[in-house]
Amino acid sequence: MAALQGEKLDERVHIGTMGWSYKFWVGNFYPAGTTSDKYLLEYSKHFNTVEVDNTFYRIPYQTTVMNWRDHTPGDFLFSAKFPRAITHDKLLKHCEEIVGRFIERISDLRNKLGPMLIQLPPEFNLDHIQTLSDFTAALPKEYRYVVEVRNRGLVNDELYSLLRKNGIALAFVDHPFLPRIDTVTADFAYIRLEGDRRNVKGTLGKVERDRTNDIEQWADTTKSLLSLNQEVFIYISKYYSGHPPTDAVNLLRFLARN
Repeated sequence: MAALQGEKLDERVHIGTMGWSYKFWVGNFYPAGTTSDKYLLEYSKHFNTVEVDNTFYRIPYQTTVMNWRDHTPGDFLFSAKFPRAITHDKLLKHCEEIVGRFIERISDLRNKLGPMLIQLPPEFNLDHIQTLSDFTAALPKEYRYVVEVRNRGLVNDELYSLLRKNGIALAFVDHPFLPRIDTVTADFAYIRLEGDRRNVKGTLGKVERDRTNDIEQWADTTKSLLSLNQEVFIYISKYYSGHPPTDAVNLLRFLARN
């Protein structure tokens, strides 16, 4: 990757940001004058993956998905969030039709499709565990999935067992309101460095909070996961330090150390 000036990383590591369509990165990450249609091209020169956030709000057009696929390097991976119509509006119930449409559309990424993220809202609690079990059991088995919980009461052995049964990863999350999770439930790990939007604007195009020590700790966690033969996906929010490209480069550099 350009961000590492040619240093070689374990190919099982995928590090990127949550989204790439940020005009406030022009001049501090994207070259000055970069237009929005060139953001992804520039982004993919530095990182080998991205988490697609806009699928949370709507299912993209087929032409959009194919454009993502055709304008990134061959080893680039897109992870995509399930639409909120599924996770938040319907709470995983009676949504077979929209699930089918979403997966059919995002599968146009072909070999560039990474894990798909099922981000559950805070009101999705232990009383909904059977709903989650039924939902995940019905998902097509040829794809990879991740569950992120926003309710502490849902994090228990019953959840771990359910996810392991279906080979679904439980997201490791760095967020002030969420418990630190380090339980492996699949053959890959999915880490989301979300940060605290109360203290970080994320739109200033610069680091607002020094997270170097935290990032070094996540690098150590990543090395431990690799020692367990895990493939690792890590995505960084604009609310983590305020400038996720800087965080991602720092994480890559920590991992490149012997």
